[in-house]
Amino acid sequence: MKIQVMGPGCPKCDEAEKTVRDAVAEAGIVAEIVKVKDFQEIAKYGIFSTPAVVIDDEVKVVGKAPSKKEVLSWIS
Repeated sequence: MKIQVMGPGCPKCDEAEKTVRDAVAEAGIVAEIVKVKDFQEIAKYGIFSTPAVVIDDEVKVVGKAPSKKEVLSWIS
């Protein structure tokens, strides 16, 4: 599983990354978590508002940091 956290490094983007990492650890799964800061790469997914989370090339959330409960529902 590949999880991409999209965003330039703003506080909400950092919150999204921490939430994703916490959820993956809690679920006990193996996942590659990548922080994507390049706006051109982010735009390739049709994302123009950050933070965003993409799991296995599927956009899950845009424009807000997800809750841990949301992330857990996506990865389990």
